[in-house]
Amino acid sequence: MHCSADEWIPGPFDLNASKGSTVPVQRKVLAVAHHLTAATRLADILPLLESDRRVVVAYTAAPASIFTGGLTEFLQGLGGVVLPWPQAIRSSFDLAVAASHGMLEKLHAPVMTVPHGSGPGKLLHRAEGFGPTASRPVTGLIRERLVVAGRVVPSSVAMAHERHQAMLERECPEALPVSFVAGDPCLDRLLASLPRRDAYRRALGVDGTQQLVFVSSTWDTDSLLGRHPDLLLRVAAELPRDGYRIVAALHPHVWAWYGKRQVTSWYADSMRLGVRLLPPEEGWRAALVAADRIIGDHGSVTSYGAALGVPVLLGAFPEDSVAPGSHTARLGTIAARVDWNRPLRPQLDDAVHAFSADRYADFRLDLSSRPGEAAGLIRREMYRLMRLPDRQDPPEVVPVPMPRPIAHDGSEAA
Repeated sequence: MHCSADEWIPGPFDLNASKGSTVPVQRKVLAVAHHLTAATRLADILPLLESDRRVVVAYTAAPASIFTGGLTEFLQGLGGVVLPWPQAIRSSFDLAVAASHGMLEKLHAPVMTVPHGSGPGKLLHRAEGFGPTASRPVTGLIRERLVVAGRVVPSSVAMAHERHQAMLERECPEALPVSFVAGDPCLDRLLASLPRRDAYRRALGVDGTQQLVFVSSTWDTDSLLGRHPDLLLRVAAELPRDGYRIVAALHPHVWAWYGKRQVTSWYADSMRLGVRLLPPEEGWRAALVAADRIIGDHGSVTSYGAALGVPVLLGAFPEDSVAPGSHTARLGTIAARVDWNRPLRPQLDDAVHAFSADRYADFRLDLSSRPGEAAGLIRREMYRLMRLPDRQDPPEVVPVPMPRPIAHDGSEAA
């Protein structure tokens, strides 16, 4: 692929970096985002390095996913240097960090991968074609992406739990030696945010007498909104506004595929009835902390909610898309399913009966076997790969930011 001069970004990652250098950095790091979901997880990880004046970080978008809509704009919004992909694969780095897989073998750096969701819980979407069907691999553990041309691509694979390592051993045993248990940085940030629950609820317009119902949908035709596209209207119609607030989070792939203007147009009628639609980049985590009930599906957000102790009502749960023996499968055996022939309100009230304090604790342990430790473990591994001494000060686990729902005109509310 040809890279023209005007596509090359000069700076500390260039072969002529010394011409403009002010700070004498020792290591160069590349953050590789495949889609918006992965990019938001990288935004949790890279701050562990960026304050170190020995290290300089750049971002790039890998053209390995069909869900790249909005990705470059998000990366540019972070305020870092964003390298074109042709430049990224023609430059050398001391470390590359990715929250997904695909085309990583083209990089000139040791690669560390981290999950971009709650861990391996779903099966890969089955491709269309004319040949017979076959078993589907577990997303995040796909051998054809972990091993390319007879070599394991990542130098390090972060996993949240030993149970995930056992799944990796079944799916791609060649990658097991480079895996390590790191916990879940997203779960750690959610738990650190619990003291801000009241502030998040105020930001979402919840008063002391209201319950906050969180509607969460992953992507694909078997998701909650794929199965029930008018769900937000129904929830808004059935739950009186004096007793309930409704927030909704759609998987970033939905926004990437259709575009912000289209999605907000489709659900403008729901927003006029009081539904607070959250942007794809952030807000869902604060809303989870604030929520009293979740109507969800087999996506990661639903599992995170159960781990926080929020009663879950499953509006869609395609058994054939869920990885057997996973945390998602276990949630499906416990949480109540929506009966679409009955009113929603009593079903939301009854959802709590399927859970107990012990079950919520089990969900937390399902997602991470290193609670509260992810930032330190991931940072230590990144410094090991860079061959640079780690810093002595422990990393801070930062609570998630305040939610900013989308206003009726499509902008984010202030």
